[in-house]
Amino acid sequence: MSGIRSVLLVTNPLSGQGRGVSAAASARARFAERGVEVVEVHGGTAAESVELVRAAVTEGTTPDAVVCAGGDGLVCLALQAIAGSGVPLGLVPGGTGNDLARELGVPDDVAAAVDIVLAGNLRSIDLGEIDSATVTAEYGGPLRFATITGTGFDARVTLRANRMRRPKGSLRYTVAALAELTGGLAVPYRIELSGVPGETDTVVETPAVMVAVGNGRTYGGGMLICPDARLDDGLLDLTVVGAMSRRDMLRMLPALSSGKRIDHPAVTQYRAATITLTAPSAPATADGEPAGVLPATFRALPAAQPVLVP
Repeated sequence: MSGIRSVLLVTNPLSGQGRGVSAAASARARFAERGVEVVEVHGGTAAESVELVRAAVTEGTTPDAVVCAGGDGLVCLALQAIAGSGVPLGLVPGGTGNDLARELGVPDDVAAAVDIVLAGNLRSIDLGEIDSATVTAEYGGPLRFATITGTGFDARVTLRANRMRRPKGSLRYTVAALAELTGGLAVPYRIELSGVPGETDTVVETPAVMVAVGNGRTYGGGMLICPDARLDDGLLDLTVVGAMSRRDMLRMLPALSSGKRIDHPAVTQYRAATITLTAPSAPATADGEPAGVLPATFRALPAAQPVLVP
């Protein structure tokens, strides 16, 4: 057995419409069977959860790992507290999307996921950071994310899906997207890209339906929005879906939902270490969680978080 003797188990009763509760209970029992000390935390609000996790890793006895039994949103909350602390992150998938777990090869099986934590195999991954006035007002400083930050149409879809109770699973995102298609589409974006070695800074001004900033490749349960992103390259990937008709959007959504690479002349991809996005009233969501509105600056944080992986 590895050196994992104690874990802080972070839970959210709302993860995966109740899946998080079941995952947490099974994980707690599995850890206990293996002789691991478990302290469980869950706050009544997102801010309270962050403070509880932060206190646990900075005061008293630091756990050997912080384990999130839930989805990407719960991981995002935990990252606000543990990023930079050196405490490893463990994953027990129990959310709707579970995109970070899927990217890292952590299976959707509680016993197997717990055993991965206990094996103690570490991998350092990059994080993304969002800096904006609205994020600072909500979180007290920049917001860190592990997978994707969506802005524009896809953020509106995520926010709508988060309010929906049915259908369950990733199909909610498809239903939410169809509902959002009844509203406005493209808005003018200003995109500033910098920090790529050997390349000059770039400014792009274009109408866009949505712009996604990716540390990972997928969001929403496997939607391949940033297909070439890597979790350990020190850069963020950017996918710009330019102005297109509702008919073209309807044709594109099934491919996106099924995890296929988007092939359309209006889709452009970039890569940078620092990205600034400006668009009128465009909302943002990071790891599926609300992340204010644009303008915002995004930065890659290389090798910022150790994660327990297969």
